[in-house]
Amino acid sequence: MSDHDPNEKLPERRDEAHEAEKDPGHGAEAALAEDPFRDPGLPPHEHRIQDVDERAAKRSERTVALYFVISMLATVGFIASYVAFPIEQIVYIWPLGHISALNFALGMTLGVALLGIGIGAVHWARTLMSDVELADERHPVEAEPELKRKVLADFRQGAQESALGRRKLVRNTMFGALALLPLSSVVLLRDLGPLPEDKLRHTFWEKGLMLINENTGEPLKPEDVPVGSLAFARPEGLEPEDHEFNTEIAKAALMLVRIQPEDIKDKKALDWSHEGVLAYSKICTHVGCPVSLYEQQTHHVLCPCHQSTFDLSDGARVLFGPAGHALPQLRISVNDEGFLQADGDFAEPVGPSFWERGA
Repeated sequence: MSDHDPNEKLPERRDEAHEAEKDPGHGAEAALAEDPFRDPGLPPHEHRIQDVDERAAKRSERTVALYFVISMLATVGFIASYVAFPIEQIVYIWPLGHISALNFALGMTLGVALLGIGIGAVHWARTLMSDVELADERHPVEAEPELKRKVLADFRQGAQESALGRRKLVRNTMFGALALLPLSSVVLLRDLGPLPEDKLRHTFWEKGLMLINENTGEPLKPEDVPVGSLAFARPEGLEPEDHEFNTEIAKAALMLVRIQPEDIKDKKALDWSHEGVLAYSKICTHVGCPVSLYEQQTHHVLCPCHQSTFDLSDGARVLFGPAGHALPQLRISVNDEGFLQADGDFAEPVGPSFWERGA
């Protein structure tokens, strides 16, 4: 029979209890194991220096205002860049290489404007707005009157804690930055292109310009356009290698046809021709396709895009298709050397109809 008493193990248990008191985390882990969804609670709130020192709060206020002022200056710089830098100016910027000065200036100034507002707002929230954490109970989805009152109360409390009314410097500079920033989007409308003014009403043609054969590049004489044939011409001085050639030829492309004068039905068309040579715009009045399919016997010309058909012997009026009006005619004559020349520009806008027509 053993002389040892079972109670002699109690000191070991007392030692374990003593260790548990020395290490409270061990007890917390045990409690968490029992209830894994237990609410851990909130850590004690620690005040920021701005909460206890008004001078530190003023420094933060000036810092936030500085970011907002930087944003305002960047927005002004964005607008000024549109005026200062021409579109074609290219500069070298390491490590980007050769880039558009205008695009670089716009990107940098707009980025700084947005960044200034963002950093200012974040710094304001982190240093001046209240950072006290509040626990709230879950509530039903439906909005009860008590909930509405609580939301309004929380909103008023948040507005008060934001110090927006007390920190006038922050408020005013923030409003200034937000008010100037939308001006950037207004200036961006310039990218839609320059105002057309009356450019749609005029082409490269003017009085005295000779008609140049599109195929040979030589000036045309009346005998170069036989009866029943179709020729194409461009204005003298407009060359394919010119920078604005495509823009100008899209309005000035000319179609020449020679018809016996007695077969020309429209008096104005006859008066504006020379020895039966008529000059019409080659641009269809529907959507601007080049008109080029000619029927010699009927003097009809067909647009290959949507089959608009024009009668060249009758002032190029529309016979069929979606075109809205006749092809504009160019008044022509011959110069002292016998070459065909324009007596001016088209009397009406060429190409598709637009809303100013007839105004």
